[in-house]
Amino acid sequence: MVVNKCLLFNKVPDGYPELGVTLKLDSTPQIDLDAPLKGAILVKMKALGIDPYLRSRMQDPSAKSYVPNFSFSLGEPISNFGIAVVIRSENPAFQIGDHLYGQFILKNEEKLPWSSYLGTLGMPGQSAYFGWKPYSYAKPACGETVFITTAAGTVGAGVVQLAKAQGLKVIASAGSDEKVNYAKSLGADVAFNYKTKSIGEVLDRLGHGIDIYWDNVGGEVLEAALDALNPFGRIIMCGAISGYNTKTQYGIKNLTQVITKRITIHGFIVTDFLAKMGEEFYSEFPKLVVEGKVKHREQLYYGLESAEQALIDMLKGDNIAKPVIVLDESL
Repeated sequence: MVVNKCLLFNKVPDGYPELGVTLKLDSTPQIDLDAPLKGAILVKMKALGIDPYLRSRMQDPSAKSYVPNFSFSLGEPISNFGIAVVIRSENPAFQIGDHLYGQFILKNEEKLPWSSYLGTLGMPGQSAYFGWKPYSYAKPACGETVFITTAAGTVGAGVVQLAKAQGLKVIASAGSDEKVNYAKSLGADVAFNYKTKSIGEVLDRLGHGIDIYWDNVGGEVLEAALDALNPFGRIIMCGAISGYNTKTQYGIKNLTQVITKRITIHGFIVTDFLAKMGEEFYSEFPKLVVEGKVKHREQLYYGLESAEQALIDMLKGDNIAKPVIVLDESL
């Protein structure tokens, strides 16, 4: 028998998660590595991702959600995307040594770090790709401009690079000067720290408005973007992190702009596109990473014990890159 640690959902947070309160490390579960599998597989976790949407799952189970059983259950382990390696198999579809992302076998013919599949080659990178490709309707020949929030995060950084590859002008916001510099290194034409500069004033100074708004934030930033959008502009709504840790959502006061400017708003969930665009993504994106055409970075935390701190850092914007929880240093 070996210890099989897990993080339990201990208390619904009132605002930001609290270290040692919202989640509890449980080191008591054990697993028999030699138990009969009866057609199943046994895997060893190598790394776990930390993503903003986890906060929206830390709500009262009675709360309405867009996904059945979306909320974590109190007293039960939380879950997220991870990379695992098969160590035993009684299923012909899986071989010992296979690396898995859920039930998806990763080929990794490019020999990239496995942790890449939690960030730019995983759900965050897919979010950028699946949202931008069908919904941007980009017209670079018309000199279009896109405004991208949280541009130093894995999703935002992916969109910055996709937009620049199409020849658009990119305006990017981030939460620190270091993150601003990173966004510029990815090709953003204008990047600014939203904590020290007014988003509305920055967009006003452009003089020509914006044509596309990629929203990872919601709230007042969305409101400012509505004012700045040109007629027939597009909004791609990927997240609303500004409201994840508040009881009351910010009330947008200028929604009439959607009517008068004939703005199109697209909301999406990454799983909407996995079946029809997943193969396309994995045939294209890893090659772009190898060629240096898509850059990415990670912030490593070590051990399951560090996961709650990584989550808090990310939600407060204190992280510098995609948080990855390393469970096996041979990663």
